[in-house]
Amino acid sequence: MPLKHDWNRASIALLAASLAASGATMAADAVGYPVRSVRMIVPSAPGGGTDVMARIVAPKLAEAWGQQVLVENRPGAASIVGVEAAARAAPDGYTIVMVSSGFAINASLARKLPYDTDRDFAPVMQVSSVPNVLVVHPSLPARSLGELLAFTRSRPGQLNYASAGNGSSPHLSMELLRNMAGLDVVHIPYKGSGPAMFEVLSGQVTMMLPSLPTAMGQINGGRLRALAVTTKKRVGALPKVPAIAETLPGYEAVQWFGVLAPAQTPATIVSEQNRILNQVLGLAEVRSALADQGSDPVGGTAAQFAEYVKAERARWAAVVRNSGLRPE
Repeated sequence: MPLKHDWNRASIALLAASLAASGATMAADAVGYPVRSVRMIVPSAPGGGTDVMARIVAPKLAEAWGQQVLVENRPGAASIVGVEAAARAAPDGYTIVMVSSGFAINASLARKLPYDTDRDFAPVMQVSSVPNVLVVHPSLPARSLGELLAFTRSRPGQLNYASAGNGSSPHLSMELLRNMAGLDVVHIPYKGSGPAMFEVLSGQVTMMLPSLPTAMGQINGGRLRALAVTTKKRVGALPKVPAIAETLPGYEAVQWFGVLAPAQTPATIVSEQNRILNQVLGLAEVRSALADQGSDPVGGTAAQFAEYVKAERARWAAVVRNSGLRPE
């Protein structure tokens, strides 16, 4: 006996209207997005590298979309607080987060994250990459990376290096150099790049691997000597400074910035976000602003960014293991 349905015409009409509305919403996702302001979470305090990247990009996104893009700083716990807020946001395209290379590093440093680095996010695009630069006080006799390596090896355990804290990019970049070059140097962590840089400037600490924007003013002023950059090749901002890879082939350690959306954000919206971000990175004024920060624009597809984050997680996990750092 066939099942009996007691749907009347009104019920059928209501169902049809609901399906039509659903289709209209999907179409709006693909074509009309965004129809209101977009929130860009920055999981760090104002003035940091991630914040600077966000404030370069956000106004141009707003111009392209005709909607406000509101930068919201949510610092705390080495960016974990702000990243968690993005993971918990509604996946409707109206919350995105600007992350740095710390996003990949935290997966190895934190014993338990309040989010899943893979499952809770939809990668949108890598925005830029920033080299670190190996600097020493001008009084140090080493005037090249080779001379510094020889000087350090002749004094095992006697020299030290500063960082912005355990697990920071300057710390792990130096740990990678230490491992590859077989150096015995002492790590002195500080609470941020500012205090660490001050100790190198005063000559109390031998060396540091800060981001290029952090050190550029001191290098140009002759208060620090730049010996090498951490990119595969030399950078335009310091064309006479060699890459570490010229001495230690295979070395690379850059800070990068990129945009993520919450997982389950419609693919059509992620595609639109990626399209406009690539368009913004092509603007002369944006490229100029990035260059002023010693940063190179990257761009590309969401899939390329996803693969890059995956590779970065694996690479820094190995560095963390070799450095002896224990997850906290």
